[in-house]
Amino acid sequence: MNFVSKLSIRMTSRSVGEDMFGNRYYEARKARNGKPAKRFVIFNGTVEASKVPADWHGWLHYTEDTPPPTSGYAQHAWQKPHLPNLTGTQHAYRPSGHVLKGGKRPKATGDYEAWTPGD
Repeated sequence: MNFVSKLSIRMTSRSVGEDMFGNRYYEARKARNGKPAKRFVIFNGTVEASKVPADWHGWLHYTEDTPPPTSGYAQHAWQKPHLPNLTGTQHAYRPSGHVLKGGKRPKATGDYEAWTPGD
């Protein structure tokens, strides 16, 4: 981001917070045309919408009036930490039999019966 862009953001917006990925969230200082003040995110690194955690997603889309607490919301034991979309990365899920995992999968166990029309 160049100097002019940073200066423009500082003059027209206020910083609201930062998430665990280093993305920074802002809100425009003034609302326009009777609409709520514009909210936006400056991504840390690659621009990828799936990098926005659920806590901040609610605030960005005006579901929540206030930004999430700095410590985050309480998590249930069954909740996993937020991960951005990993498709196309080395961490993407690849089931057994996938070409990039050797291309071999275990033989069918015999409990599968193919459907044929008319049965």
